[in-house]
Amino acid sequence: MHQLFAYLRYWLRSGNAHGLHSPFIYGLYTTVIRHNGKFKAFGPIEARRRELLKSTQRIAVTDFGAGSQVAGGGGQQRRLSDIARHAAKPSRLAQLLFRLVNHFQPATILELGTSLGLTTAYLAAADSRSKVITFEGCPNTAAVARETFAKLHLGNVELVTGNLDQTLPATLAGLTRPVDFVFFDGNHRYEPTLRYFEQCLCKAHDNSVFVLDDIHWSAEMEQAWEAIKAHPAVTVTVDLFYVGLVFFRKKQPRQNFWLRP
Repeated sequence: MHQLFAYLRYWLRSGNAHGLHSPFIYGLYTTVIRHNGKFKAFGPIEARRRELLKSTQRIAVTDFGAGSQVAGGGGQQRRLSDIARHAAKPSRLAQLLFRLVNHFQPATILELGTSLGLTTAYLAAADSRSKVITFEGCPNTAAVARETFAKLHLGNVELVTGNLDQTLPATLAGLTRPVDFVFFDGNHRYEPTLRYFEQCLCKAHDNSVFVLDDIHWSAEMEQAWEAIKAHPAVTVTVDLFYVGLVFFRKKQPRQNFWLRP
């Protein structure tokens, strides 16, 4: 019910390219967000998705986040097919992330929440020169993700397993280069979302791109999204309902956009 009312509010406020006065956002919207072409990398990743959707294998899932919206969450046996159907990001969203990486060409990408590795695969396949560091709390889920990377021959992925509260700060402290792109999908609660945002922000620069998943998933996530929009380091945000894009470009005027993908 919350998401229904949130979507109605978003729909009434959002628009399309008409009336966009920011050249940066207009170009991003028309050539990246609204792009509906296919890339060669999509086929093998979607074939892996179909394989997982048909799988009868069960794994014990450990969930450190706010939990799945599907019954049978942390610590219980779940079928891979159910995880692929309900927890893995849909192809439409994953392919948007692919296009964003393809457009901005980040060298260092973080993904907070690996799941079965399908979205990670899209992030990694967009540019083989990039380094994707992805974090997964559940070791059994991480093992399946490693199978995904191996089957897709993705050699530019580093998977970090364990509680994100410990693994993210330790990994960031060991980085010798800035972070160019971050996809936040590791927790759907207010305090951890803001904490992870601040931690990654310490490694960000003017051209970094942060993407937050499920910004209207709950009242708590909407509160986190509003806090991030108001952060002094943030200059431009784009609300696409299912995800929010965050930019730190100091030469851009401070603006918030609501756009229909």
